[in-house]
Amino acid sequence: MVAIVLVLLSKRQLSEKYAVMWLVIGIAAIIVTVVPGLLERLTDALRVQLPSNLIFGGAIVLLVGVALHLSWELSRAEAEIRRLAEEGAINRIECEQLAERVAALERVGDRAPRLDDAHDAPGDDEGRPSSELQR
Repeated sequence: MVAIVLVLLSKRQLSEKYAVMWLVIGIAAIIVTVVPGLLERLTDALRVQLPSNLIFGGAIVLLVGVALHLSWELSRAEAEIRRLAEEGAINRIECEQLAERVAALERVGDRAPRLDDAHDAPGDDEGRPSSELQR
């Protein structure tokens, strides 16, 4: 179990916060397996009738804790997704409004006389050099 968690962690397929929990569980399982009589002493200390009952009770508590934690994480993720979706919708509307304003300004700009057109128009400055026009 510890080796699998380490491989998943190295491949970035398991988050560090979950890896710590699984590593602690795996190391605890190794300790209980390696140290003879530890499970019986824990069973007596906690006043549980059988060592298997202690293992199953601990597993149930652990699984309920994991389910609660995952539900909490899911709730946070849903709230974040909702917030991001709302921000995305607002940004899309703002972009559409800006695109409409740019299009409207371009239409107005197409109808407005251009500076080049003003120099081509007949007037009293015709034939004068541009340096005289600037004065």
